[in-house]
Amino acid sequence: MIRPAITADCINLAALSIQVWLNSYARDGLRNGLSEYVLNTFSQKHFEQLLSRQDYQILVYEQQEHLLGFIALDLKSQFETAENGYEVDTLYVQNRHQGKGVGRQLLQAACNSHGKNYWLTTWVGNLEGLSFYQHLGFKDIGEYFFELEGEQHENRVLAFKGK
Repeated sequence: MIRPAITADCINLAALSIQVWLNSYARDGLRNGLSEYVLNTFSQKHFEQLLSRQDYQILVYEQQEHLLGFIALDLKSQFETAENGYEVDTLYVQNRHQGKGVGRQLLQAACNSHGKNYWLTTWVGNLEGLSFYQHLGFKDIGEYFFELEGEQHENRVLAFKGK
């Protein structure tokens, strides 16, 4: 079931975010900087603050009262032009539930609620993510660099323009 997130979801959103982020990006192991970033960024309070924003929405995917994934939408964020639509700030699905349609259903729910034009960024090393988005028809429209511990990490900006 997909539904809007509520405050009671924030602790699970934080835990799932930490799990998915570390599985995706800490491929060489952990360093203090990575751990600090994850624990400071993906907190219950962080998600409570996001839910309080009028220009932000989080949709959760639950199965038998267990959180399997979520999509976070920044409805005011733009990349280059308004024609690219709103930003999918985060699309996280627990690893063991990837490949089962959870991410696709969350993206469809976002389309149904907020329109079919949106964009997102994904790390160039996330080959599974890049393949997933390419399969869905996303187009590469630019680059974005994420900075962590003084290092620049290249991300691709991908846009979906629905019909």
